[in-house]
Amino acid sequence: MIDAILMALFALSSALVVYHHVGYPILLSWYSKSHPIKQLKLKVRGYRKAKADRTCRSMTILIPAYNEEQWIADKIRNVASLDYPKDKLKIVIACDGCTDRTVHIAEQTIQEAICCDAHIEIRAFDNNVGKVSLINQQMKQIDSDIVALSDVSALISVDALWIANKHFNDRHVGVVNGHYQLFASQNEGENRYWQYQSKVKMDESSLGSTLGAHGAFYLFRTHLFEEMEQNTINDDFIIPMMIVRQGFSAIYEPQMVALELEPSNQVQDFNRRLRISAGNMQQAIRLSDMFLPRHRGVAFAFISGKGLRLVTPYLLVYCLLSSIYLIEYPLFQAALLAQIALYSLALLSYFIPYIFSHKLCKLVLYIVVGHYANFVGGLRYLFGFESGKWSRVDQ
Repeated sequence: MIDAILMALFALSSALVVYHHVGYPILLSWYSKSHPIKQLKLKVRGYRKAKADRTCRSMTILIPAYNEEQWIADKIRNVASLDYPKDKLKIVIACDGCTDRTVHIAEQTIQEAICCDAHIEIRAFDNNVGKVSLINQQMKQIDSDIVALSDVSALISVDALWIANKHFNDRHVGVVNGHYQLFASQNEGENRYWQYQSKVKMDESSLGSTLGAHGAFYLFRTHLFEEMEQNTINDDFIIPMMIVRQGFSAIYEPQMVALELEPSNQVQDFNRRLRISAGNMQQAIRLSDMFLPRHRGVAFAFISGKGLRLVTPYLLVYCLLSSIYLIEYPLFQAALLAQIALYSLALLSYFIPYIFSHKLCKLVLYIVVGHYANFVGGLRYLFGFESGKWSRVDQ
């Protein structure tokens, strides 16, 4: 009787794992094709002033910065050259107690000719309060129609604001997400992961809303912002989902691109994923009502995407342990061998990457390490070892 129960639980656990990795993306892709999102008909503005500029919404680009001396100059030049009516755009660079030359470089860069027509404010603070507290403080001073949040190390495509403005013509749209793209990465698995995430976000839009956003670049209606708790970890998920919870939609626009300049290696990427995983546990608890059926497509995506991602490490551990316990059965002998082979491939890809360098090996490694980070990060949050204070991943 016990064996039968364990077998049934193994079947359920493995089915959920396969559904999360394969079934859900396939189902999303099928549904999005049968329920396509209406595409915007865009005309290139080309920096030319027009009467239509008067109807453009006022925007503020808020750029939180902490020790970003390597990227701050390029970021300022980038946002200063965006194609949007200058009298409708304000750029705020909030320096959160930087201990390097970020503020000095920023103040020098805004003197350059490319920045002369842009309204750029550099707000330098002596004390480091953390990204969430910084955003909460700055949002109280913003009175524009739309806020765009963007990372220092990400360059924004020149027509992104113009495209976003078109999307906000729909009064049901509360958040507009851009496409996240890596400029350079030493991790092939990371590249493929973000390609996969972009496809998922695009398909999730057909269900009613994408889940969260990427902090590199996204926009939302200012009046919909709700102050975050001080220990919030994934602010780029909490802010959009709190707006979605109010009944607005978050959409994905592939023509709005945020190009990530800062490269990462496996160690940096793992540290980042640990923190994101802790945030996933936090947001699942704080936004637990989003799992309820009344949210329809968003609830389905939240359960299938974020919910199952949280429990998948535990399902994998159970599958391994139950396979060992039931090893006397040929089917479970095969299942155990398959799992050992998979984890061994990941380990070999990590320790001897110059031999196990095939794209498939790198992808398996990235997935396995991701679930390990998910497991550890979730426990770190539950046991109070993860705070909302930000720090650079390369430190």
